[in-house]
Amino acid sequence: MVPIAEQEIPIKLLNIIGKIEQMTFPDQGCTSNVGIVKGENGVFVLKRSKGDRFAGWLEREAFILKSLSETHLPIPVIHAFEKNSELNESWMLMNYIQGETMGEALQKETDPEKKRGLIYQFGKVLKEIHSTKCPEEIYQPDTIWLDKIFDKAEIELKLYDLDGTPELLEQLKREKPKTIEQTLIQGDFTVDNVLVHDGKVSAVIDWSGGAYGDPRFDVALAIQPDETFFTSEGDKKAFFEGYGEKIITESEYEYFANGVYEFL
Repeated sequence: MVPIAEQEIPIKLLNIIGKIEQMTFPDQGCTSNVGIVKGENGVFVLKRSKGDRFAGWLEREAFILKSLSETHLPIPVIHAFEKNSELNESWMLMNYIQGETMGEALQKETDPEKKRGLIYQFGKVLKEIHSTKCPEEIYQPDTIWLDKIFDKAEIELKLYDLDGTPELLEQLKREKPKTIEQTLIQGDFTVDNVLVHDGKVSAVIDWSGGAYGDPRFDVALAIQPDETFFTSEGDKKAFFEGYGEKIITESEYEYFANGVYEFL
């Protein structure tokens, strides 16, 4: 994606940043532009998303982060959110949190014990999320999260090019696992969305999927295998030791990680 130009930044956000001294653009996904901005008032993270779908995701993330601002979870602090309906884009300005992604940390770590410790922390911070009281703004006790995902997928299959298919959606509906107690979930709990600094988890980022939902979905995404981690039972054991219990079966893992995730 084309990096953000200074002249594009909304004046409301520029007033908070102050005179810009430097902007850098880390590797990112295809849903938003992300810049690290050093200004006279500090260092910030700036995100911009365009189009109905992605701008909506960023607006949702701002809503979730604001709702969670009174919790003790390690999350970014929002300084400002701006929606430009004319340009069909959303902007969000957050504090900068030092760290590399959990995925990067695990790939670089050669000490087996330190690597196990990182994975343990990865499981532990997810348990902290699932154990956090769901804010009233997010809490929907009369709604089954999976049913909402299915309803949304039916609509979005007609509007967007999704990885999932109508056939897979019907299969997921037929094979829906037994419902368990819903909790606060992060909604995209992968190794790319947890930051590590000095060997400790420093933040959980990218909260657009945050909801009152099925905690097995977060767990399934967390333990997806990569070349250098979660390929062994030892890695999964360390994760679940950090989490405190094992709440997902192999078939449920497949259902969420290789089924439901195709529509998100």
